Amino acid sequence: MFVGVPEARDLLRALLPDPGTETLPLAAAYGRTLVQTLEARVSHPSATESALDGIACREADTRSASSETPVRLRVVGESRAGLTHSAQVNAGECVRIYTGAPLPPGTDAICPVEQLDDGGPDHVWLRRPARPEDVRHEGGDFMTGETVLPAGLRLTAPRLALAAALGHAEVTVRRALRVALLSTGDELVAPGLPLARGQVYDSNRVGLHAMLLECGCEVIALDHAADTPAALQGALDQAGGADLLLTSGGVSMGRYDLLRDLLIGEGQVAFWKVRMRPGGPAILGGWHGLPIFGLPGNPVSSLVVFHVIVRPALTGQAVRTLRLRAATTFRTLPDKTAFWRGVIDSGEVRDYGAQGSGMLRSLSEANALVVVPEGQTVKAGDDVDVILL
Repeated sequence: MFVGVPEARDLLRALLPDPGTETLPLAAAYGRTLVQTLEARVSHPSATESALDGIACREADTRSASSETPVRLRVVGESRAGLTHSAQVNAGECVRIYTGAPLPPGTDAICPVEQLDDGGPDHVWLRRPARPEDVRHEGGDFMTGETVLPAGLRLTAPRLALAAALGHAEVTVRRALRVALLSTGDELVAPGLPLARGQVYDSNRVGLHAMLLECGCEVIALDHAADTPAALQGALDQAGGADLLLTSGGVSMGRYDLLRDLLIGEGQVAFWKVRMRPGGPAILGGWHGLPIFGLPGNPVSSLVVFHVIVRPALTGQAVRTLRLRAATTFRTLPDKTAFWRGVIDSGEVRDYGAQGSGMLRSLSEANALVVVPEGQTVKAGDDVDVILL
């Protein structure tokens, strides 16, 4: 029942239901996957405008301007948001203008306020030439009817802002998958409570909950399950209505790895164990029609498996990798793909150092997972695939 990482992703994705779609206002669509193509309903900018506070004028009138020989122009009006100067501006004239205000007819350049000296109420002196580069042209960002956001994108904050600028108040997105989250193990204690010798705080629940939210999922937080068959089955029964049950712990080869025993004995198992490190003892199966993905209990293993297998299956987004030069040697495993914690610096990636599965601090200090395929040697100077954290 061993599988490789790509096969594990595919098997998990195949067990997930089609979530369908829904239409949401932009404010409620963060993290969702766009299923429609968004076209611009307006051009942006909607008019040729100034990028600076200053004056709008004819560039040709100012070419000789310098601090030693400033050029004098007559001020004939003002252009600002809500009050545009619409009269023609002639040679030797200018209009006071503010950022985002439309350019008056006849002008083609801007001189910033920092390069101006007042010559009385009706004149200004320019200490440098006005520049056409400080003009934002109509439609310079996008034009009406242009396809700007294609279907399949995850809606980040900048993309939602862009959707609003395109003129859309709502978007059609994938419905959020409902994922029930369960931690197992007698040793686990909720953060903030007293900790006895041999116990650990339940960090997996916190980290996995955050990662599920990043995937745009609706999270159903189940009660912690103790290491008894009755407690585990009771917890599974609480997951009704979920599209997926995600667990941590209870999937290795110990006497109290009860989720493994339950799925192998009475449920369905698609695979048990993935050819990867950290995170090998993961399990995918089902219980009374509910897909279950069991993550290892070790915190690093749990979060790394989520990052490389669960996240792409939930979002439909492929794992993004970079190709970088290795600054150090990375250990090779003969029969597993390794995802070693690394640090990217100056365009290279080096080994983080401590790679133990229980060393959660390493995931906050590392900024990359270095992918070393099974049996492949990676020495300093070699190119290697890197997943950003």
